Amino acid sequence: MKIIVATGNMNKLREMREILGSDNVTLTCLKDEGLENVEIIEDGKTFEENAIKKALTIAKVAGVPVLADDSGLVVDALGGEPGIYSARYLGRDTSYDYKNQYIIDKLAGLEGDERSARFVCACAVAWPDGKVITTEGVIEGQIGFEIKGENGFGYDPIFYLPERGMTTAEISAEDKNEISHRGRALTAMYEKLKQEGLVL
Repeated sequence: MKIIVATGNMNKLREMREILGSDNVTLTCLKDEGLENVEIIEDGKTFEENAIKKALTIAKVAGVPVLADDSGLVVDALGGEPGIYSARYLGRDTSYDYKNQYIIDKLAGLEGDERSARFVCACAVAWPDGKVITTEGVIEGQIGFEIKGENGFGYDPIFYLPERGMTTAEISAEDKNEISHRGRALTAMYEKLKQEGLVL
């Protein structure tokens, strides 16, 4: 069984392969399938709507099941920003070093729960006939006071986990897959795909 992952982000693909790995499933990406230029319009109002749009768009073109996720950082003190715009926050080509420092600077003077934030991930698997199944994963934390850690990507270096005393860029890949928003959404998706008879 081949499932196309609707992403060009190799870090996401690696995490998905680690979590959804199965003897009877091969996960490929858009580039592998020559689909990287298919236009996907992410105009949904929620993470779930955008994940569904991505999965359905590619599934209808490719003719096989497609897995897509939409995820992002939600910072309470910023009114929920960057939210569904996480990837293109402050401009699509803006570096995450800049985005991360910008968020830290915006929260200057705030302490503890005033810095509350969460990572949210919605996953969708779509079939060419329009069938869709979805899952969601959330991890709660805070915005750290500095950029720390080399293991993650995106906003991981500023997403601080008080109970662990470190950011999600400082924990091991194995631990991150177990507790992260994407890990939780994908683990739930794995169970749903098992019920569909798609994975072992």
